[in-house]
Amino acid sequence: METLRKKHFFKSGLFTVLILVHTASDRLNARVQFEETILPILQASCIKCHGKEKIKGEVDFSKITTQVDADSQFELWETVTEVIMANEMPPEDNPPLSAEEKKLVLKWYEEQLKTPIEAKPGIYKPRRLSGPEYRNTLRSLFGFDLEVAIAQAQQTVTGEKSLVLKLLPKDPPGESGFINDTNSSPISPVILEQYAFLANAALEKLFAPKQRSELEAMMQTKLPDNWKPNEITQDQAQSIIKKFTPRAMRRHTSEATINNILKPLKDKTGTQLLKALKFEMKAIMLSPKFLYRGLLMEKFPGQQRPVDDYELAERLSYFLWEDRPDEKLMDLAMTGELHKKETLKEQVDRMLKSPKSISLAESFGVQWLGIANLDELIKEPISHHSLRHQPVLFLNYLFTQDRPVIELISSKTTFVNQGVSGFYGQDRARMTRFSKPKGIERTKTPFEEFTLEKATWRGGIITMPGILTMNRGPIQRGTWLLRRILGVRLGEPPADIPPIKPSPRGQNLTFRERFERHRSDASCARCHEKIDPLGFSLDHYDVKGQFLQNKDALPDASGKLPTGESFKNYAELKEILVTSQKEKIVRNSVERTLSYAMCRKLTRHDQPTIDLITKNIVKDNGTWKDLFVEIVNSLPFRETIFAEKLKDE
Repeated sequence: METLRKKHFFKSGLFTVLILVHTASDRLNARVQFEETILPILQASCIKCHGKEKIKGEVDFSKITTQVDADSQFELWETVTEVIMANEMPPEDNPPLSAEEKKLVLKWYEEQLKTPIEAKPGIYKPRRLSGPEYRNTLRSLFGFDLEVAIAQAQQTVTGEKSLVLKLLPKDPPGESGFINDTNSSPISPVILEQYAFLANAALEKLFAPKQRSELEAMMQTKLPDNWKPNEITQDQAQSIIKKFTPRAMRRHTSEATINNILKPLKDKTGTQLLKALKFEMKAIMLSPKFLYRGLLMEKFPGQQRPVDDYELAERLSYFLWEDRPDEKLMDLAMTGELHKKETLKEQVDRMLKSPKSISLAESFGVQWLGIANLDELIKEPISHHSLRHQPVLFLNYLFTQDRPVIELISSKTTFVNQGVSGFYGQDRARMTRFSKPKGIERTKTPFEEFTLEKATWRGGIITMPGILTMNRGPIQRGTWLLRRILGVRLGEPPADIPPIKPSPRGQNLTFRERFERHRSDASCARCHEKIDPLGFSLDHYDVKGQFLQNKDALPDASGKLPTGESFKNYAELKEILVTSQKEKIVRNSVERTLSYAMCRKLTRHDQPTIDLITKNIVKDNGTWKDLFVEIVNSLPFRETIFAEKLKDE
């Protein structure tokens, strides 16, 4: 038996070695092929317009000098090969690529797709808390919000109630497209001053009489009704520090660290003790270890390692809640239980039941689908409330009620109030009537969960009034559907596109007919072949999202996809989307969610993870909860790679 085990071990080990050798050989060949054949073509024909002084279409080939660089831009190469094979690039005023050069580029690209790629996590990078993450962290740390005190003050013009979000500059989207991708957004001296102001504001509010309950929770004692902050005792101050520090640092804090923080408080009483206590708490709140995620994790230069349970708790809580880990997650991290797959699954289920999970819809969903564009388009408050909140509530329903991923497109469940009820035809009769208070012309009304029956032209996210209003016209709608739902990468349109010409005299051409003439240019046709069928399928909805059911002559909403599939209207297109295009929609949902969860742009080394999760979700008609569980148990989420040389933090 022992001999058999040794033989089996030898065979399996040999097989593994052969696989590794084969993979290493593939990588070496790819590197040599890129550097010797592809790089010279890029440098000779592409850098002029896409690198150095000029960076057209946000594509910079000057930064792609190795196979590793090329791998990091894997999304780009599909578009590059398309435009090269279509003779759209290089532009007409530059020498065209020879047939042999085109063949080399295409061969290299196809081989890259076939080359086995090893699943790897991302490289360790500390990330600053985004504005919403910082706001939520303060709220859960202290038990209250910091809100603007004077409603008519200058800083309240936009109506933002959070003092944090009013004072801190808006986080720009990172390479991932999400604002939590903050690695490249350092803290400037001006922002540090704002953090100091907010820390002072939080501490002043904590010791105010109205916040007595939050202070008692930190002290773990009941205070007398007439207690004043300058009466604080050494025991009470120490209790606050011992409670506050690990919660602020989001991990266990050693006794030695606690004692160092307590040293300046020793032998002080009354006002001096209170002043010293606030100073130490403020110092913690201004520490990079508080303002950044991941700084306290033990580092292993040059190694790929599982993250510790505290880092795992942080990743999980900021993913699902956009907030610090709660006591339950901290306890599981302390006992070393959190890294177990079943435990993570249980925590995802628990956390999705919390009201905090609304952040998935309000942050991730809004950013993914570009719903915030409504903020600039719709200024009237009542309409804005209805159109803006309906898709958010719908996404929250999908994310938290264990609904299948594909119901993003196909769900018959929606959320309605008086502001959107008029979009649903005969179904409106079954909606709850809202009694308007006397003397008030218009007011925001509550939403109710609603199942569609007769309004067959609605269903899912695509035909929601706010989404259609946000994307006015077939080109905007088709582009949005391609990019946001199907995950198709489109290049930036040329800057010198002429306007669509009016109908010639004596001809009453539709917009579609006029546009057909407009897009006759070959360089435009490549993208519009993908955009137009999807966009014009929604031509039975007007610019405000209203369905044109009572019109005598409806616009032509038929189309044919590049796959050859034809449809007469959006209802038929939807059937195509939820069947033959289902895998593409699920895959895009997986990619977007993983990118948001990891706070970074994905790389080729994430593809095996994406492939596996997509396969599992499609096979089992998986739900959004299934997707979240798959992500938190995935290699990118549970592990990291430390650079050979770590920068000083």
